This record gives sequence, structure tokens and C-alpha cells, in this order.
Amino acid sequence: MKIKNHFNPKKVKSILWYTCSVSLILLGCSPRFSNVSLPIEETKEFSYKGEGVLEDKWWTVFEDERLNSMIDSAMSNNFDLSASWQQFLAAKSVISREASNKWPQVEASAQTAENFPVNDFTGGENTQLGLSASYELDVWGRINTAVQAEKFRAEASLFDYRAASISLSALIADTWYQLLAAKKQLRITEDQIATNENIIKLIRSRFVGGQIRAVDILRQAQLLESTKEQRIISRTNVGLLENQLAVLLGKQPQENIEFDELDFPHLPELPQTGLPLELVRRRPDIQQSYALLLAADRDMASAVRNKYPRISVNTQGQLRSNNFVDLFDNWAYSIAGNFLAPLFYGGQLSAEVDRTEAVKQQRLYQYGQTTLEAFQEVEDGLLQNILQEQRTEHIGRQLELAEKSNKQLRVEFLNGFSPYLDVLIGLDQEQQLRRDFVDAQLRQIQVRIGLYRALAGGFETERTMENGK
Repeated sequence: MKIKNHFNPKKVKSILWYTCSVSLILLGCSPRFSNVSLPIEETKEFSYKGEGVLEDKWWTVFEDERLNSMIDSAMSNNFDLSASWQQFLAAKSVISREASNKWPQVEASAQTAENFPVNDFTGGENTQLGLSASYELDVWGRINTAVQAEKFRAEASLFDYRAASISLSALIADTWYQLLAAKKQLRITEDQIATNENIIKLIRSRFVGGQIRAVDILRQAQLLESTKEQRIISRTNVGLLENQLAVLLGKQPQENIEFDELDFPHLPELPQTGLPLELVRRRPDIQQSYALLLAADRDMASAVRNKYPRISVNTQGQLRSNNFVDLFDNWAYSIAGNFLAPLFYGGQLSAEVDRTEAVKQQRLYQYGQTTLEAFQEVEDGLLQNILQEQRTEHIGRQLELAEKSNKQLRVEFLNGFSPYLDVLIGLDQEQQLRRDFVDAQLRQIQVRIGLYRALAGGFETERTMENGK
């Protein structure tokens, strides 16, 4: 027995015409996207302004080739940054997954069976081949808004990668100059130990001649031991910073970082800050927050549209036979248009709309807070740079005066005009000032790094250039 269904184009046209008509009638009810502008009424200019030009790769202003090489290497080898990039790739895949709902869903099926006893199932169908397709008309743009939401989330993930790149570059620069400072501190303490040992030899010879008291020798020995303790602290800092820097570069901490001792870089003039709104458009963390806000807005629109009726078209065709020989002689097909309208879901759909609206408001406030914190970082950086420079100058002048006064005290002590206690106090102060001066120089570099990080926009890495992002 053969079953043949003849294709009727008029019926198909009627179904399509009906679904399209309903779509056009109801299309005007589609919700519009709401305003998602910055929740700050008026932005004020920054209190201080610089004249220097800030490059995208901000660390190049230090003119430190070793630092440039380390950061370039870390952009490819740091594991945290690589994980952040994979998160972005995963977000891109979600876009493709959601966008697939815009296309017809086509499925194929095959079935075969052998029935026993044969005499009782001669009329049964035991071989089938089928092809089915379904397609939802995106009348309200529900699918499209869901795709847009994922696109914004993918953009946010990319901005998160760019922000992580900036943070990594700043952390490497900060650790590198901490390591240089620790090396300098170690050299200072070793020089001070040698100086203190020589002084002990000197005062012991004068003690034999009765020109100095035993308590002065004890005080000098105490200062020597204190300096040796400081050397241990400096060695510890050098080792810990070397380990930290190696991990940041994607290496094992057991791998030693060998380098000649370098001087601190010369700091150029303060960079241009620009207008606050320029900072909003430039900083990737603010752009990330804004992209998440737009994604939440599309999520809310999708939740609203999920309450509206859905219109879809389904088609199905089958080949059926008791054997393979007659399989292609028996076929059937069907085409249908479906109209699904949610009537009662116990408030589930409305609750989802309320949830997505609350999430959108949350993202809006987070966007505003992120922007304010960015403004604060720039203001703090400018203020710290100006005042730290003044502090470093004051400590430098104190050190210069201490050196001059100690030279004079030693001359007076050798001539018997000053007690050794004055020499000891002056020597201790001078040695502490030397350490403080290195700390002040390091702090000045660190606050400059913080300012560059606060003003920095995204820069291209090998990954973003290869992927055209």
C-alpha cells in the first residue's frame, strides 16, 4: 500500500500569510530600550594637570629596556592573563550559540526494525527515514535581544582582559622597581656594616689609650648588630621579590632572575589627564561596567518579550516502507504554523522581568561607582605624585645635611672636642636617612605607576592583534 501526499502551495501560502499578518499587527507593541547613560549629573575637571604625553604602552616612559622585555613576555606567558583570554573566547562562543536560534532547527531521523513472526506483521512499517525543521519567527525581537545581551557580555569580557593586561603591566613594573630598591638597600646595609666595623676598630684602639669609654664600644657594637639585622631583612625582600616577579612572568620561582644593579629611572613630567569623560571612554574597567549594564538592559527587554506570544513554523517529511526496495515510493509531509501565547504561569514571567530590571539597576549603580572610583584614582595619583616629590626632596636635603654634620662631628671627636655619643647618634641617623631616601624614591616611582595605571586605556597584545580585536 502506497501513501502519497501531494504538495499544495496554496495551503503553504495561507499559513505563511496568516503568521506574517499576525506578526505585523502585533509588532508595534515591541518594547523599546531604555536610557542607560552615566548616573552622574555633572563631571568636574581634575584638580591638577600635566603636560606629558601618555603612550598606550605607558611603561615605555621609564626607558627601561629590561622592564619592556619582561612585560612583553608576560603578556604571552602569564597564566592569569591567559585564563582571562579564554574567558573571552568562551563568551564569544555563547554569542554563536544564542545566534543559532535565529535559524531553522533541522533534524534527521532514521529507524529500522525486523518484526517476528513475519506473518503477523506483514503490514507493519519497519523502515523509516525522516526530516523535520522548525523555525520561530522573532516577531518581538526576543531572540535578537538575547543575542545582543551576549554580545555585550563578550565585550565586557574583552574589556576585562584589557584591564587585566594593564593591571599585570603595573604589577610587574611595581615589583621590578621594588626589587631594584631592595638591591639598593642591601648594598647600603653592606656598606654600613663595613663602616661600623671600621669604627669599632678605631674606638677600640682609642679605648686602649683611655680616650673612650667601654660603653661607647658597646653602643657601636649594638649599631653594628642592628645593621646586620637590616641586611637580613634586605636579603629576604630580594628573594621574595625575585620569586614574585618570576611567577608574574609565567616562570617557576626557582628560576633566578639575574641582572646588573640598575639605577632608578628618571621620571618625566606629569602626564596629561584630559577631561573626566575622556577617561570614561578610555579606561577598560569602566567600559566593562558599561557593557554589563547594556547586557542587563537587553536581558530585561528579552524577559519582557518572553511574555508575548510566539509564532513558529514546523515542517516534517517521512519515507516509510516494509523494505528498503520500496522505501522511496512511500512518503508523507506536513507543514504547520504554531501560535503559542502564555496565559498563566503563576507569575513566573513577571517575576523574571522584575529580576532583570533589578539587575539592570544594580549594574547602573555599579557603573556609576566604578566611574567615581576611577576619578578618585586619578585625583589621588596626581596629589600623591606632587607631594611625594616634595617629600623625596626633603629627605634628600636631610641626608645631605646629615653627611656634612657627621663629617664635622668625626673631626671634632678625633680632636677631642665632641663625645662619641654625638658621633654615634649622627651616624645612626645618617644610615637611616640613606635607607629612607631609597624608600622615598621607590614610593615616588610607585605612585607614578599608579597614576599611569589610572589614566591608561587598553593597549594591543599579541592575542588581540591576531584576533583583530
